Amino acid sequence: MAVFSDEQEVYRFLGGVFRIGMEDPELVAKLKPTGIVLRITYTEPDAVLTVDFPNAELHEGAGAGPDPNVELFMTADTGNRFWLGKVVLPVALAKGDVRAKGPIAKVLKLLPLAKGLFGRYKQQLEDAGRSDLLTS
Repeated sequence: MAVFSDEQEVYRFLGGVFRIGMEDPELVAKLKPTGIVLRITYTEPDAVLTVDFPNAELHEGAGAGPDPNVELFMTADTGNRFWLGKVVLPVALAKGDVRAKGPIAKVLKLLPLAKGLFGRYKQQLEDAGRSDLLTS
């Protein structure tokens, strides 16, 4: 069974971690020059997030936002486990748990910055009373 009941929960929590990051001026200053527009297509449930790092914008839904230059494809459960620090992205790519399109090396360089949001993601789940998502 999927940990998220519907796409709105995906946008609330997985999208929420990107919104949290975009509220951090230091993080935004590091992300803007990357030129990365990342689209993450989730399944189970279906949801699409497009993160426009140069403009510090998050777009929800298929076809929303600018065209991406890097795309990731995974289940929403895998996305949740990533933000909990339980998924090592290079390993998940090698095993096929995450598929990628575009210059994935650019995204891998961002992993140290993403790790800085793991605690904030967990806090977001705790604040929402979603301890069930912490153990997935």
